[in-house]
Amino acid sequence: MSTPAPTSVSQESTRRRLSAQQAETVAKLTDAAVEVLRTEGFDGLTVRAVAKLAGVAPATAYTYFSSKSHLVAEVFWRRLAEGVPEPDPELSTTDRVVALLRSVALIVTGDGDLGGAVTVALLGTDPDVEHLRLRIGGFIRRQLAAALEVDPENPGPVVEALEMLYAGGLVHAGMGHMSYEDTADRLTEAALLIMRDKR
Repeated sequence: MSTPAPTSVSQESTRRRLSAQQAETVAKLTDAAVEVLRTEGFDGLTVRAVAKLAGVAPATAYTYFSSKSHLVAEVFWRRLAEGVPEPDPELSTTDRVVALLRSVALIVTGDGDLGGAVTVALLGTDPDVEHLRLRIGGFIRRQLAAALEVDPENPGPVVEALEMLYAGGLVHAGMGHMSYEDTADRLTEAALLIMRDKR
């Protein structure tokens, strides 16, 4: 199991700020969740099974995660926050947008059922999932606004169209209609259409 990187993301939780030891426990749980998803899929995922694999008491796991959907949403949030780079100022606006959408689409590749699990989890009604859904949406909006060099508080129709594009693409991939690699390619093609007047 990996230990958390010394970033603000590894020290935070939906419910509270984490100490270094608590952050390590959460990292063990999120790593274990990915392992359980690989072998059991989302239907077979339980917080108890994840806790057992992580070597954490179930009661402790539940202090951090209210449900399996909350746990999967946290995995996705951490991957986004730690794995999606800031837009490269050396690139053109269009290339920054394309690079961002590709990195978001590919963030769950290679981990079995993680992508489909993320789709199901983020559509849940758990209040902790709702909190993460808003955090994830805000992150994507800020990244798109930075790529386009616009105000994230008033991003305009291009950012909104790109938000709809990536959200629809990820749901489409999460439902198994195409691979995440193919989704990244389709997102690129669609983003180029949206951005053609920005070149």
